[in-house]
Amino acid sequence: MEKEQAKKLLRQPTKAFRTQEASAVDAFCEDYRAFMDASKTERDAVRNAIALAEQAGFSPYVPGSPLLPGQRVYWENRKKSLMLAVIGSAPLSEGFRIMASHIDSPRLDLKPTPLYENGGLGYFKTHYYGGIKKYQWTALPLALHGVVYRRDGSRVDVCFGEREDEPVLYISDLMPHIAKDQVSKPGGEMIAGETLNPIVGSLPFDEEDGVKLRILSILHEKYGIEERDFATAELCAVPAQKSRIVGFDGSMIAAYGQDDKVCAYPSLRALFEQEVPLHTCVVFLADKEEIGSEGVTGLRSEAYASFLRDLCADAGVTDRAAFRNSVCLSADVGGAYDPCYAEAYEAGNSCYLGDGVVVSKYTGSRGKGGCSDAGAEILSCVTRLLDGDNVAWQTGEYGKVDQGGAGTVAAEIAKLGIDVVDVGVPVLSMHSPVELTAKSDVYAMYQCSHAFFKN
Repeated sequence: MEKEQAKKLLRQPTKAFRTQEASAVDAFCEDYRAFMDASKTERDAVRNAIALAEQAGFSPYVPGSPLLPGQRVYWENRKKSLMLAVIGSAPLSEGFRIMASHIDSPRLDLKPTPLYENGGLGYFKTHYYGGIKKYQWTALPLALHGVVYRRDGSRVDVCFGEREDEPVLYISDLMPHIAKDQVSKPGGEMIAGETLNPIVGSLPFDEEDGVKLRILSILHEKYGIEERDFATAELCAVPAQKSRIVGFDGSMIAAYGQDDKVCAYPSLRALFEQEVPLHTCVVFLADKEEIGSEGVTGLRSEAYASFLRDLCADAGVTDRAAFRNSVCLSADVGGAYDPCYAEAYEAGNSCYLGDGVVVSKYTGSRGKGGCSDAGAEILSCVTRLLDGDNVAWQTGEYGKVDQGGAGTVAAEIAKLGIDVVDVGVPVLSMHSPVELTAKSDVYAMYQCSHAFFKN
């Protein structure tokens, strides 16, 4: 074989932007940023996704109703997860095309009895949610998001610290001048979980009563709540800053919570643009992935399978047949190669910012623990589909085999007997308060979603 012929056997990485129209990428990413800035928690994301879905002609799903090709339905699961479908022209016995993402992100949840004062300052006690580097959450402006149910059962939504003219919360750190003991500890022990307590005020109520009473009085005036209501609340602290464009070339996006809304939003947009697809197209926006997908809103819940089974029942087909012929993209992010920390990666099997979506045969940790190892058949099907639509894609693992790893919702989908493979957007600084993605990869995820739904 001649050398030039042999060279054609090599796979040449393709930069995603080379196959994309810059103006379309920028416009899409501005819409994405607007969604991100308004969707910092799973409750926010569900509320905003429903608003967008209803604008696109979706209506609440009513089990037992006849389903017609092109019909658009959604089902909200306890205000923290969401399932949407566009009914296809083919019988449901030929299967679903499912994209499953999660919309929860690492954060600081308030404890049931959070408010206290010490040293003349008011604080909230928190319990961190998901895998974080605790030291990254100090000396950072924080906003408070969530919901409170008051003594009488009425509900009040809380969003404090997001407006430019609004105060924020703040977790202090030890000054370097006296931090000899702190900085001598391993990074994971420098900040204890019990010290991740946002400062919420410093002015006492009066000469007799302190800061705690003053903060309670402000919360009552603003939200009508009292101290007992914290026990029936879901409140969390998240980074207060908005998303930003990064780089002199404006090629990247820095934002909180891109894992995994950077995959959820493109799949939503692609679903909205399906008129009458061949196969019924479904999007899952799941909660609780960051803590193992447990709970009634996590993908281990029967709620997601029940949605699919109800659709099958309405169509008069068995869910067994539908699941057997279904395909799912577990649309979750990949850990992008970071040359500043090259020792943690195996460069030849890493994904890279700007090279398109990452197709992962498996995730998991060390000996593939906790993963769903996709078969060669589904990998062949998905990669040929992406090639056919000129979607930039790459492969990649999270890092060196014994370095650690991560999981996705793929294993939960596989339990239903549905073929599933992980496809997502590469991310730098994953699980930090501000994560980094490439605009071209975000748009490639949208292109990937389109290609998947139409086949």
